[in-house]
Amino acid sequence: MNWSALSSEELIRACVNTGDTNAWEEFVRRFRPVIAGTVIRTARRFGENVPQLIDDLVQDTYLKICSNRCRILREFQPEAAEAIFGLLKTVALSVTQDYFRGRLAGKRHTGWREIALDRYAESALASREGLPPAEREVLMRQIDEQLPAASEAATRERDRQIFWLYYRHGMTTRAIAAIPAIGLTQKGVESAIQRLTHHVRTRLAESKPGPPEPPEGKPSGLSF
Repeated sequence: MNWSALSSEELIRACVNTGDTNAWEEFVRRFRPVIAGTVIRTARRFGENVPQLIDDLVQDTYLKICSNRCRILREFQPEAAEAIFGLLKTVALSVTQDYFRGRLAGKRHTGWREIALDRYAESALASREGLPPAEREVLMRQIDEQLPAASEAATRERDRQIFWLYYRHGMTTRAIAAIPAIGLTQKGVESAIQRLTHHVRTRLAESKPGPPEPPEGKPSGLSF
């Protein structure tokens, strides 16, 4: 299925009716710009532009969208082409305003990431932005190739989706667990990410070439 070829309305139906993780991955890719843009503009009106806070509010917007079995999307009746963008702007605006109003009222925000996972894979993925395109693709492929061996056959595709939703698309474990097709609690998602990250880190470290052998006649570690 070529999810990127679907109209926004078709994509939403696929997300709601099938819960396919590939459909949700396309949903995140397609609509993150409008959600993040709305959050950023709204936060700036309150004098805030901290990247971590922006990311948390974007994730809270996804949680709002996925809550009550995606009720917002299920009840959405588009009156015009691409009306979904207006809906998502409204949700992101509401989530962001509620946060700042709550903070002003002394309420404690609960949208921050609650776990400290091994950041190896995340750092590797972040560093891809500074790599030439060819090297970046090699790194991504190497990571992706290591994932299947970390899971049982029945859960390999699900675990792969979890890994990339977290590291490539920046979704929190709460937001991932809210996707019906994932079928895990937040703790289950956290456990999967920890397991996959440890596996990828170990396998990539093992695949790194070792130091070159010293020329014949020269002991290792010495130079002249």
